[in-house]
Amino acid sequence: MQSLKRLVTSRRRDSLIRCTRNLSSLPINSSADDLQDQVLVEGKASSRIAILNRPSALNALNTNIGARLHELYASWEDDPNVGFVVMKGSGRAFCAGGDIVALYHLINEGKIEECKDFFRTLYSFIYHLGTYLKPHVAILNGITMGGGAGISIPGTFRLATGRTVFATPETQIGFHPDAGASFHLSRLPGHLGEYLGLTGEKLSGAEMISCGIATHFSHTEKLPLIEEELGNLATDDPSVIESTLEKYSDVAYPETISALHRIEVLDKCFGHDTVEEIIDAMESEASATNDVWCNSTLKKLKQASPLSLKVSLRSIREGRFQTLDQCLVREYRMSLQGISKQISNDFCEGVRARVVDKDFAPEWEPPSLEKVSDDMVDQYFAPLSESEPNLELPTKQREAFN
Repeated sequence: MQSLKRLVTSRRRDSLIRCTRNLSSLPINSSADDLQDQVLVEGKASSRIAILNRPSALNALNTNIGARLHELYASWEDDPNVGFVVMKGSGRAFCAGGDIVALYHLINEGKIEECKDFFRTLYSFIYHLGTYLKPHVAILNGITMGGGAGISIPGTFRLATGRTVFATPETQIGFHPDAGASFHLSRLPGHLGEYLGLTGEKLSGAEMISCGIATHFSHTEKLPLIEEELGNLATDDPSVIESTLEKYSDVAYPETISALHRIEVLDKCFGHDTVEEIIDAMESEASATNDVWCNSTLKKLKQASPLSLKVSLRSIREGRFQTLDQCLVREYRMSLQGISKQISNDFCEGVRARVVDKDFAPEWEPPSLEKVSDDMVDQYFAPLSESEPNLELPTKQREAFN
């Protein structure tokens, strides 16, 4: 197995070096020392640990972090002394997603090229992780949202805990679930992906293991033991790593209020073709049952950006029939449309209302579903202009495993 990996790795080395050099040359808004500190590294027996280290920002991702992760992971993949890689976060979050406040300010300052660099860098790393040759363990102890899911789900193992909170809340800020979300959400059971992507509702660690987002669940107090045992392993064998994770795994059940206990109703409502039909079905269910979950779901849908709802539903539906690289390339186009303000200002307005000013009263444009035209939605999915390059991924050198 090791000789096979070395053979494949050697064939990829040149393209990896080129890709890493390109990413490392991206504009960086911090000094070299700051960049190093935002991703800390620990070396163990035959593993390396990447620690996201922006605890005051809930380890939110920026171009610096994306470039640094890509550089580290490429070097570890080429290093025969590294058997597997672990990623975790500092403080109370694994990763809260992209640094949307920084993006908000960059957009308002007219620095669109820097925003493009962010998406290009992050999505390129996500593809690298989704094609990684070595086992990967993401320890999701705390907030894991948006891009935080993107940099963990494509890996081999995802360990959730009693502190894990998962969500893809982009429609609530006038955006769309990105960073590969249309790929992994669309592959959840039934229409759970549509529910999570449209409402932005949170999942607990127990819910994550139940629906397959996490591969393992352990109580938080076991983490020091798990990390110690992983650190002592001298292996590149996924089955050995899996045995260690299973040794400390706990059984966890979703609470009675969980959407997973209402999967039949969820599938019936979120299986409809349009957002309008989904909301109509939920309203019928809520009036018939007066169920707390139904009412909460309706509230989330009505708080979200109408345009984002329609764009996100189509994105997840298309993702169901696309590969990881196809989803990332399409999401890159969508993200550039979303920050351009040419279709709508919903992203900046959503970030302003929810995170910057915190008045929680976004003025969406258009303000209602009936005013969202098909042309507006189509524009999100349209090819970029001839002068705007698409996201280029090394699909010939690195074919996705799934």
